Amino acid sequence: MTVHFIGAGPGAPDLITVRGLNLIRRCPVCLYAGSLVPAEIVAEAPKGARVLDTAPMHLDEIVAEMKAAHAAGHDVARVHSGDPSIYGAIAEQMRRLDQLGIPYDVTPGVPAFAAAAAALSTELTLPDVSQTIVVTRTAVRSSAMPAGEDLTSLGRSGATLAIHLSVNNLKTVVDELTPLYGADCPVVVAYRVSWPDQDFVSGTLADIRAKVKAKGFTRTALILVGRVLDGADFTDSRLYAADHTHVLRPGA
Repeated sequence: MTVHFIGAGPGAPDLITVRGLNLIRRCPVCLYAGSLVPAEIVAEAPKGARVLDTAPMHLDEIVAEMKAAHAAGHDVARVHSGDPSIYGAIAEQMRRLDQLGIPYDVTPGVPAFAAAAAALSTELTLPDVSQTIVVTRTAVRSSAMPAGEDLTSLGRSGATLAIHLSVNNLKTVVDELTPLYGADCPVVVAYRVSWPDQDFVSGTLADIRAKVKAKGFTRTALILVGRVLDGADFTDSRLYAADHTHVLRPGA
């Protein structure tokens, strides 16, 4: 018996990995984050499977289901949104499973920032503009941010920022980043990326708050900040340069 932590991807049912979908199709128990995992994915569970939405459940209740499945010898598909390694809250579940001696593995999924970039036809790392993506969040009601991980500290790098779980904290985002990136720095707020009702608001640090307020986004939105978002001028990558040689393309 194994508990399979599975990343369902950002929302579109066909963005789950083949491995993840095959696991769901054969597991007699499916525990899923109902607010963010598409119903079409859960519908792939076997006929007669025990399928539970964990949104209203607390950690002890979720682990109890895994423990019961372990006792019965039933594999568990534990389905999370996006990629479970990013704000997936899987670490505390795995810690409990370690204590109980219950085996588990992890199947990655498409993270929201990658899906947003794809929908925007944007590369988040452009030569001479940004070669770094910082995936972070701000603290509202969630866990506090560790020392040195505030936006002011992270923003000093000038990297492309993918800020999760923070659309209700947009004023803080704007206030902390404007002195570092400039009021004219491009911002995109991506709402429910890859879902049928996905939406995007594009602006700058100067006007993004008003635009998002007009849209009424209050949850399930990702904030992207950086010069890569405005089609900034950049040099071609050296990867495909005619005079760039490597082991698979040796020089004459």
